[in-house]
Amino acid sequence: MSEPVREVLTWETFGKAARELAQTVVDSGFRPDLILSITRGGMLPAGTMSYAMGIKNLHIINVEFYTGVDTRLALPVLLPPVPAAVDLSAKTVLIVDDVADTGETLRMVRDFCAAHVAETRTAVLYEKPQSVVKCDYVWRRTSDWISFPWSSEPPLVGTSTDN
Repeated sequence: MSEPVREVLTWETFGKAARELAQTVVDSGFRPDLILSITRGGMLPAGTMSYAMGIKNLHIINVEFYTGVDTRLALPVLLPPVPAAVDLSAKTVLIVDDVADTGETLRMVRDFCAAHVAETRTAVLYEKPQSVVKCDYVWRRTSDWISFPWSSEPPLVGTSTDN
């Protein structure tokens, strides 16, 4: 099997991208009460955006889906610890991830939040055309596989297939 076409995101470009994505949210007038980061890929964009937007209320939700380059589980799996409903209750929430590829992870998180929050919106650095979730805020759209600076090198220890 041939290697997929890749878009390479550098650390420098990432900083600009996350800030531009945050500016798009601010310019839209949406003022979330909290940012919910989808781990692991969404942690760095969410943290960067929280600083840019002046939002200190930052939570994480851990979802496993990808097992390698363009390989994934049949369905995304929510892993503990699961955010407490009381922490989300009646809040406006910005869900942040690095990429909406299939969109299944974003859909799972958005659906999880729906029963508890006043409003959710989604923000990603990259959105792919096949995503089942059309995000509210997107820095760039692409069909390519993205090499993120935080996951482009193999792990320093073990033989894990985690990304």
